[in-house]
Amino acid sequence: MKAVFIDRDGVICRNRDDHVKSWTEFEFQPGARESLSRLAQLDVLIIVITNQAIINRGMAPVQTVEHIHRQMVEEIEKAGGRVDRVLYCPHRPDEHCACRKPQPGLLLQVSREMGIDLTQSYLIGDAYADIQAGETAGCCCFLVLTGRGRNELRRCLLHSQNGFRVSSDLESAVDAILREEDIGGVGGEAIES
Repeated sequence: MKAVFIDRDGVICRNRDDHVKSWTEFEFQPGARESLSRLAQLDVLIIVITNQAIINRGMAPVQTVEHIHRQMVEEIEKAGGRVDRVLYCPHRPDEHCACRKPQPGLLLQVSREMGIDLTQSYLIGDAYADIQAGETAGCCCFLVLTGRGRNELRRCLLHSQNGFRVSSDLESAVDAILREEDIGGVGGEAIES
C-alpha cells in the first residue's frame, strides 16, 4: 500500500504565528480542498501528519486539536476528498520524542499499523523537518513554498540527503503525484543535494 503524507499547517491550512488553537482560527490554503479531492482519485492512503506542540505547551487541549482535525476532515469530505488518518505529535521540541518531525516515528508507526510501503510513498511539507522525516523514512518528498516553505528552502538545499522536489503549493505537488502515478512522469522540480 502506498500513502501520501501531508503536513497540516502551511500546506493544508495557513500557518499562524500564534498557532491554530481553535477551528475558528483554521483557514484552508487556497485550492487545498480541491487538491485533496483530486488526490482521492488515487488508490493511496491520505494521511495528515503534524506536529502539535500547542498541546504540551498548554495552549490548547487534546480535545480541541482533535476537534479541529474532525472539522478539517469533514470539510475535505464535503469537497469530495478524503483523509484516511490524522496523526499528530503533542510534544515540545525539548521533550526529544521519537514522533515529532524531523523524527520519522509517526511515519514508521503508521507504516507498521497499516502496511504502508514508505519507499513507494510521498510526503508533502513546508519545512525542513518534514523533508527530514520523509527522507529518513524513505519517502519521495515535496517541499511546498506555501507556509514556511520559501524560508525553509535554503535549509533543505543545504542539508537534504536524498533530494526532494519543490512545488509552489499543495495543488502543484498533487499534480506531480498524479502524473507520476498515472503515467510514470516526474513532477515538480527535482533537487539533488
